[in-house]
Amino acid sequence: MTEHVIGADVIIVGGGAVGTTFAAMTASAGLSPVLIDREAPKTLAAEPFDGRAFAFSYGTKRILETMGVWSALDNDAEPILAIRVSEERSPFFLHYVHDDLGPDPLGWLVESRHLRRALHDAVARSGVRFLAPASVEQDTRDAYSGIVTLADGRRLRAPLIVAADGANSPLRTRAGIAVTKWDYGQIAIVTTVVHERPHRGIAHEHFRAPGPFAILPLRGNRSSLVWVEQPETARALLALERPDFDRELRTRFGDFLGTVESSGPIWSYPLRLRLARRYVAPRLALLGDSAHTLHPLAGQNLNLAFRDAATLLDVLVDARRRGEDLGARDVLERYERQRRGANLAMFAATDGLNRLFSNDRLWLRGLRGLGLAAVDRLPGVKRAFMGYARGSGGNLPSLARGESP
Repeated sequence: MTEHVIGADVIIVGGGAVGTTFAAMTASAGLSPVLIDREAPKTLAAEPFDGRAFAFSYGTKRILETMGVWSALDNDAEPILAIRVSEERSPFFLHYVHDDLGPDPLGWLVESRHLRRALHDAVARSGVRFLAPASVEQDTRDAYSGIVTLADGRRLRAPLIVAADGANSPLRTRAGIAVTKWDYGQIAIVTTVVHERPHRGIAHEHFRAPGPFAILPLRGNRSSLVWVEQPETARALLALERPDFDRELRTRFGDFLGTVESSGPIWSYPLRLRLARRYVAPRLALLGDSAHTLHPLAGQNLNLAFRDAATLLDVLVDARRRGEDLGARDVLERYERQRRGANLAMFAATDGLNRLFSNDRLWLRGLRGLGLAAVDRLPGVKRAFMGYARGSGGNLPSLARGESP
């Protein structure tokens, strides 16, 4: 077998949003990454609208801005100026307005195709060696390096392997890292809707007994929809012809934005929580869905993954300055200590909210409504919640502070 890329600093397995972002980060910081993905890169300039979008926090925007990526997204990103949280059959609500924290929006919505194009352009500019399509046949680790063997026989060696290979990560499994997981018994229906009236930059999180119904503003008179239902109901909705689906959509959506109809593909995902019990193993670090997936009601999974990536970059750059082995256990444990506890707090919050609101127990309805009303009338509490969700609080990595590591 022929051995390749002996001098690489890090091998990144998985070319999704998190893997490509981390590859561009490491290359820009002077490290030598290799990025591996199973699928060949698409012709992204001509990629059609696919109905999916990502919600970015202020902290994620700062990361992408510092990397030089945000300028490619700015014209396509729709700012979230306010968030209105309400509950089915309750007159109470919670209203967040960006002015309460300053001039910047609470977040932004970006279509997935625009993000993919911007990240792949960043990878190309930074000179990352990108092997795709390429399938990982085996990965091994010894005292000095991690070794990845591809299906075509090529072998790659680096001090560190980063697993960004998805929720069912083969690298995580082979490393023997256990996962805490459970099924929510819910399915998320995801699509884009076109509406008659402007959304004015307001996002809506409407809690219903089957699950949340989120309306997130996109460019123009369009919004991204995340519609959570019980599996039987979701499957029945997905089996409908488009006019019948839109009729059901309107019964949940209401008429506050005028006439509404779905646009583009309709996607669906079973909702499950997965938490890796360790983020690291000898010469291996987990990023993205390989480390965690959480309920989408707060739209935070990708934001947490980007902060994980920026934190791991800080740890690696600092280790290199000290002359340390990038894949050494004590180096990797610094990353785990900084991120796993912080992520667990967000997971507990989103899981708790989903369990609290996704039921129809009569005695809870009044308490939930009073809770929303109480928080809405406590400016200090509201600001604390908003700051955490925006990704502008806590121990921020360098890129999220607008600094190079």
